[in-house]
Amino acid sequence: MPEAKKPATRKKATTKSTASKAAAIDDVKAVEKLREARDQVMTELRKSIVGMDDVIDQVMISVFSRGHSLLEGVPGLAKTLLISSIAKCLSLSFRRIQFTPDLMPSDITGAEVLQDDPETGQRKFTFSKGPIFANIILADEINRTPPKTQASLLEAMQEKMVSAGGEDYKLDLPFFVLATQNPLEQEGTYPLPEAQLDRFMFKIHVDYPTEQEEIDIMKQVTTGSSTEPKSVLSKKDILALQDLVLRVPVADHIYQYAAKLVRATRPGEDDALDFINEWVSFGTGPRACLNLVMASKARAILHGRFNVAIEDVQTLALPVMRHRMGLNFAAQSEGKKTDDVVRQLLEEIPADEKLYDSKSA
Repeated sequence: MPEAKKPATRKKATTKSTASKAAAIDDVKAVEKLREARDQVMTELRKSIVGMDDVIDQVMISVFSRGHSLLEGVPGLAKTLLISSIAKCLSLSFRRIQFTPDLMPSDITGAEVLQDDPETGQRKFTFSKGPIFANIILADEINRTPPKTQASLLEAMQEKMVSAGGEDYKLDLPFFVLATQNPLEQEGTYPLPEAQLDRFMFKIHVDYPTEQEEIDIMKQVTTGSSTEPKSVLSKKDILALQDLVLRVPVADHIYQYAAKLVRATRPGEDDALDFINEWVSFGTGPRACLNLVMASKARAILHGRFNVAIEDVQTLALPVMRHRMGLNFAAQSEGKKTDDVVRQLLEEIPADEKLYDSKSA
């Protein structure tokens, strides 16, 4: 009697195993490529930018995390030069929009224009695309324009599209809004509402350079020694590396630690700390958790690691959370800032892996 054919389950399992191993090898190569690309970008940026290591790192993290960033600093700190140089290194189209009090939403998104059709001789409305149709948008001095114009960015930032005349126009990916604002100007400015601030993954503080960095800036600019940065990555590479960020593994205790940090900012909760109830009027929302984990993934692979560490979450807690909470009058009267609150949280919230593992068990 002939033997019955055995099912090919083992062969299928072997094929799946081989495919998974190949995918893992590709991911390892991609992580190494991203780390090398980061080093190359830093080298190219050094041709025109002095210092600002943390700022560059945070902007790069937001780019590979599909996030937007708000850069805050006094005039003359090379915020615009930094963003335009990063766009050149990443081979992305770049548009700068100077926000002014008389800027209209259509000046950003575009508008329908009545034109004559040369074939039919009839007039019809055609959509003329605005400067927002680029990969990197520099929203310069975003707090100098009224809320109506500021709100024109919301749909593009969240949905990656523009609606006009009953039609939806998709934006070219990757798409990032990197906005700047001056903390010194108070008159004639319109602070961003909390709902729009929450759309920014990071709020990045751009500080003054050190004395040596300022001397290097003078030598570089006044002698004309700076050169244009060269392209390091293509648009296709960036989209592939953005997908790689999603596949970075995160341990359970990292999720628990990030959730604990974010939830600890909310006053009135059962486990709220005393200084939170005393100083904070409203805490951070769930988007802070999402951005904290996603940014930590990007930081891990940008530094050549294959999994997220507690250090990543702690390092990025300030730029992720500083613009998502509000302080009350008591905190302001004591000279407290949101950075002070986040730093105290990092000191008081335990980061022991065993503690979170036992809690989940």
